[in-house]
Amino acid sequence: MPMILGYWDIRGLAHAIRLLLEYTDSNYEEKLYLGEAPDYDRSQWLDVKFKLGLDFPNLPYLIDGEHKLTQSNAIMRYIARKHNMCGETEEEKIRVDMLENQVMDFRWQLVRVSYSPDFEKLKPEYLEQLPGQLKLFSQFLGKQTWFAGDKITFVDFLVYDVLDQNRMFEPKCLDEFPNLKDFLARFE
Repeated sequence: MPMILGYWDIRGLAHAIRLLLEYTDSNYEEKLYLGEAPDYDRSQWLDVKFKLGLDFPNLPYLIDGEHKLTQSNAIMRYIARKHNMCGETEEEKIRVDMLENQVMDFRWQLVRVSYSPDFEKLKPEYLEQLPGQLKLFSQFLGKQTWFAGDKITFVDFLVYDVLDQNRMFEPKCLDEFPNLKDFLARFE
């Protein structure tokens, strides 16, 4: 029986999950929710939100038989544990734990700007601080192949997603960070 991934019909928080599901060749189906434009009515989701047996009803969700999860990073970890993609050594696990949370902080900075009514005001401020953020990721990766070490882990999918989003937001943002560009090329 395939797992069911539920989310809005957008990239959003489910993109890294989709990439990980595909990479691990997991058997899954998507349940996409989308209301009609221009208001993007949410009733399609709200009608079933409390009927799915989710402890914390939210999108994205993953249903794998009797296991029902919400929260994007919990879903990522669940899939990763099945495929030994959470790091092996204590050092790798520490790097995974730190990076998982750092990536989410970084993601929310871009989301805050992108969805703000003050977008035009906030964009230059975001772009001004972006090189400093990227430098931290570049230093953390260093000369390693993947962010936790020699083997790909689920956080590489999260980092790929957020770096790709920033690359779309500002195409030249990675020009000063060849190891991050190499990471993206390796991942793709």
